[in-house]
Order: sequence, then structure tokens, then C-alpha cells
Amino acid sequence: MTSKKNSSTTRSGSPTNGEPVYLVVGYLRRAHGVRGEMIMEVHTDFPERLKPQTKVFVGGDYQPMTIAAVRGYSGGLLVKLDGLDTPEDASRYRNQLVYVTAADRPKLPDGRYYHHELIGFDVVDEEQNSIGKLGEIMQTGANDVYVVTRPDQGEILLPVVPSVVLSIETERRLIRVHLLDGLIEEPQAGPGDRE
Repeated sequence: MTSKKNSSTTRSGSPTNGEPVYLVVGYLRRAHGVRGEMIMEVHTDFPERLKPQTKVFVGGDYQPMTIAAVRGYSGGLLVKLDGLDTPEDASRYRNQLVYVTAADRPKLPDGRYYHHELIGFDVVDEEQNSIGKLGEIMQTGANDVYVVTRPDQGEILLPVVPSVVLSIETERRLIRVHLLDGLIEEPQAGPGDRE
């Protein structure tokens, strides 16, 4: 996910150090109609929060704007932003990402996490042996997949299912997993190696 990170070391307020300041919620495709509306792809699990009077930030320079009107359209949304009253006004924002601040994100129920909150967590097996660090989370449809980066050993893919992901300890920034047989290749003995 594209985001701007907070490099401040102060711990007051949200977001915390290293956490994104902005989170992507959509992508403006093109102008639609004659009133300055735009077709927006939705990139959030909470599209209901994109309602009139919601402050959003558009483009790589995070230009603050306010949603004036919004309605469903062909699997996405038609969005009207304050001050954009013609197709020509709206077309200036074509192919731009739409953001909200991380501080404005909805609180998740216990046991649920935003992907950006888990990136960088240490991943260990059931005996607390280090496997690597969580580098990416892929969304596959059936279940997410953790991409764990292993020092000098590439990556392994772990399906995010209860039989594999045993626990997530946010205070320790730790994910404990059960490794299925065959997920990690054991080093093979070379010619001349003896036991």
C-alpha cells in the first residue's frame, strides 16, 4: 500500500513512529457526467466512511479536499469533491490516489489488524526459533498470505489460517506460527559430507 510514513520520534497522538500518516482508500479514475463527479475505485474495507463532509487527501502532494456527495457506481463509487463543479475541474485529479489520515481509521475488533500494523513483526515457530520478518501481506481472495523475509535465505509464504498462524503479540511485535512440512527446505548434505 502506498503511504507516507511518520518519521517523528515523538509519541504523542496518532500515528506512532514509523506508522503511515496517510492510508489509501481509493483511486480516482476519470470524470463522469457534467457536474464534476469522478469514478473512484474503492481500496478500503470501510467504504461506508466515505460520505459527504469527509476530509480526504488527493494525489502525491496530499491535497486536502472534502467529499460533497458520493453514491455507488458499477462496483465502485461516484464521488463529488467540493470545488470541482465541471468535468474539466474533475479531470485534473484523474488517476490520483485518495487518502485519509491514519488517525481517522476505524478501530478494529480485538484480534483484527490493519496490514501496515504487522509489517516488520518478527516471525517465530512454536519453539520460538526465528524464521524471519513479515515483509508483505498478499491478498489472495481465499485467505491472506504472509511473505516472510529470511536473512540470506529468500522468502517463504505462509497462509494466514488458524492452523498456521498461532498467535500475534502486538506488544512484542511477534507472530508465532506452525510451519507445515515442506515450507522450509532443509539444507541437503553435499558430496563428501558425512554424518
